[in-house]
Amino acid sequence: MKKFAFIFHPLDLGYIHRQFPWTRVLPDSALKAALRALPPGVISRITGIGSARAEAEGWFINVPLTADQMLSLPEEIVIKKIVRAGRLAEQLGAQVLGLGAFTAIVGDAGTEVAKQLHIPVTTGNSYTVGMALAGIRLAAKKMCIDLKKAEVLVVGANGAIGSACSRILAREVNYLTVASRNDRRLEGLARRILRESGLAVRIAADLKSALTQADIVISVTGSATPVIEPQDLKPGAVVCDVARPRDVSQEVAKARPDVLVIEGGVVRVPGAVDFGFDFGFPPGTSYACMAETMILALEGRQDSFTLGRNLSVEQIDEIMQLGNKHGFELAGLRSFDRAVRENEIKAIRKQAEFSGSSRRFS
Repeated sequence: MKKFAFIFHPLDLGYIHRQFPWTRVLPDSALKAALRALPPGVISRITGIGSARAEAEGWFINVPLTADQMLSLPEEIVIKKIVRAGRLAEQLGAQVLGLGAFTAIVGDAGTEVAKQLHIPVTTGNSYTVGMALAGIRLAAKKMCIDLKKAEVLVVGANGAIGSACSRILAREVNYLTVASRNDRRLEGLARRILRESGLAVRIAADLKSALTQADIVISVTGSATPVIEPQDLKPGAVVCDVARPRDVSQEVAKARPDVLVIEGGVVRVPGAVDFGFDFGFPPGTSYACMAETMILALEGRQDSFTLGRNLSVEQIDEIMQLGNKHGFELAGLRSFDRAVRENEIKAIRKQAEFSGSSRRFS
């Protein structure tokens, strides 16, 4: 039996309030101080993962810090707590460790954590990219968007995930725009894409303007607050929000019935998996970053697969092949923590046609 562990953390205090209602009476400052003092702990045991080739079990381990704390506390404090969680995973017998949400960002995207542990570490970003792109392809097909003719925008293209998404998409699309806060680094990415694929990539001078023109948007900024609001999007657009916390405001779901927002990387796990913990997904499904850890465990890999801020396209291709080998697959489309039904997509397409006509003649 192969064994793994996956580390995650509460994204915000709202998550703590929902899990433990009595904490709502505490001032935010007191609750954050309590989280900082708490040690990492096992949340649940994961059982029932099985492909035709191997079986695996694992553990969810919680690092009690919010996303805001991960970004604002001194990095050495955050890394120390993540490493402590990793050592707990080692004691449990895990053979590979996955880093989830903001634990995969600090310490040079997992590199510093891996240096202090004796088991392989992965951020799961390779499979996250692969499954996000699989979701985009499926959503575009359902929304009757031809990727070859679409205006495609990657927001947060300087990051590891955004850069890799841009490089892979450049093999499939004709019109690609990249956006981020560092224009100089974007210029380097554009040159690299031109060398690799021959595609001349545009650099967004203004994010809001680029969003209003895009048919397909992939957003993965690492921002602690939303960067995409209802007024930013084109009727009929497909937006893949890979980021956690979300880059797309919840208001988009309420105010834009003519836009399809999907979550990146929702995966169906093979076997009769029991996560022992409800993280808001239907039974038997997980985030792609979690799934990468499971795939590596099933495969018996003894190396840290995805670390640092440079993702290899070859790695992404490899982990997608390994996922297929063990029976992992895209679990349909989800939007704001729920499945998207076919009739909803049809309604979005119809509303987009109406909104587009209204805008042309207004």
